Amino acid sequence: MVNLTFYGGVNEIGGNKILLEDGERLLLLDFGFPYKRHKLFYEEYLKPRSGAGLVDPLVMGLLPPLEGIYRHDLEPPHIWERFEGDPLYRKLENIDGLLLTHAHLDHSGHISFLDERIPIYSTAVTAFITKAVQDTGKSDFDQQVCYYSPLSVDHPNGWKQIAFLNKGEPKRQRHFCIADKDPQELSEEALGFWGQGFWEKSSKQREMVSAPLSGHTNSKFPLRCFPVDHSIPGACAWGIRTSSGWIIYSGDLRLHGKRGTLTRRFIEEAARLHPRALILEGTNVCRKVNVSEQEVYENALRVIARAEGLVIADFSPRDVDRLLTFLRIAQETGRKLAILPKDGYLLKVMHLLEPETPDIVQEEGIVIYQDTIASRYPSLWVKNICQECENKIVLADDVKSAQDQFILCFSFFDLNELPSICPRPGSLYVYSSSEPHDEEQEIDFRRLHQWLEHFQLKGFGLPVEKEDGWQIPQDELGLHASGHACGADLLEIARMIGPEILIPVHSEFPEFYVENLDAGKISVILPSIGEKIQV
Repeated sequence: MVNLTFYGGVNEIGGNKILLEDGERLLLLDFGFPYKRHKLFYEEYLKPRSGAGLVDPLVMGLLPPLEGIYRHDLEPPHIWERFEGDPLYRKLENIDGLLLTHAHLDHSGHISFLDERIPIYSTAVTAFITKAVQDTGKSDFDQQVCYYSPLSVDHPNGWKQIAFLNKGEPKRQRHFCIADKDPQELSEEALGFWGQGFWEKSSKQREMVSAPLSGHTNSKFPLRCFPVDHSIPGACAWGIRTSSGWIIYSGDLRLHGKRGTLTRRFIEEAARLHPRALILEGTNVCRKVNVSEQEVYENALRVIARAEGLVIADFSPRDVDRLLTFLRIAQETGRKLAILPKDGYLLKVMHLLEPETPDIVQEEGIVIYQDTIASRYPSLWVKNICQECENKIVLADDVKSAQDQFILCFSFFDLNELPSICPRPGSLYVYSSSEPHDEEQEIDFRRLHQWLEHFQLKGFGLPVEKEDGWQIPQDELGLHASGHACGADLLEIARMIGPEILIPVHSEFPEFYVENLDAGKISVILPSIGEKIQV
């Protein structure tokens, strides 16, 4: 008998943490950062204490009390004695691996806490994106997915009252097992990036204990990796052959994106396995239709083609498809797409694995925007990107003096550059992302509207606060292609795969499947936190 235990992603979007047990064989399915629960307790200036290791996330219920799966350097002495009476407490041994569906932190973020001996199974693109995100970010200790900084523990009992990040030791990289490529076929440049990164090798180079990439065939479970379409490259679904039959885990997926054929192929191949169970996401079960990326292109092109001043494009980070959509629009409207160095870094990484991704050095339509108040001692990756693209660097004054020649890729958190750019009144702010989902995001949107009003920017596609919630004006719809399938598409996916059992995850309305699927053909089981589902 196979048991599935859900420790996250239940009645919430994201935070997926699933344990699959088949006799003595154990697998984890994603291990995501639970944004909604995290925001109940923490915010920008109130965060879990890195020096306290596992204490804060365990006590606050952000991590399940599963002894044996976490990093030893994060475990204070006697920590597990505190949780032995907890109904969720278990001691686990010999986890075979973790199946990672994609690099969004709500699926990957809490991998940072896991024992480094647990291999991570993923696509090559997902592995490389996890590294690119860390290389270019200031990720907190609870979001260090690809590599981590060990805690220094120096005490007769194995722990100081306050542990600290040991900057003297090399960073430690996790062992990724690649499911969709033979790692030996990767280029030397790609392997070099994995071992170090796009930064200089010097005496000041940060050291890292690099784990080589390997294949995924050493798992105790026969596995199938199915590439799917999502709003980040490299996403996949997984098939696990168990003693009860095949179990399919969808991760996040959609049918309406640029790579929708990948999801269609997954559905066909998964259906041929006649799965015992399907764990299916349900982010957008209440949405009736979706906007395609082609519609985003057409709608954005129509408004940008009429723009006379500066155009600012705001879209989700690491949505490469959306970035390329705006690159296409820039080329067709005679503008340059100005991206930030971290976006250039990501494109450079993607080009290593997918040569059809534009080369930031060779692509004439791309320039790199450098912050006005840049650090005197920039990170080596920033220095290298800017040196490599030396003839493509633009500053605030360059944009200010030729505003009708740029589409500037900024998010809300980049708006502090506007006082240096001084956009002309009537310039355009194109919002190409999702509406606010919580009170904190609503506050950010109110601030965004204040910025636009102050600089007399015209917002387009931007949600506006109404009595019944935030709404995009009717004539400004169609600028965002969600990364998730709508309700009708999710029902189609479930019916075409045809599992005996469907288990909803990553949804605030999992009962949608109970109400809309024929119970005589597919049995829907709603999970609860910590309860085993036998399949």
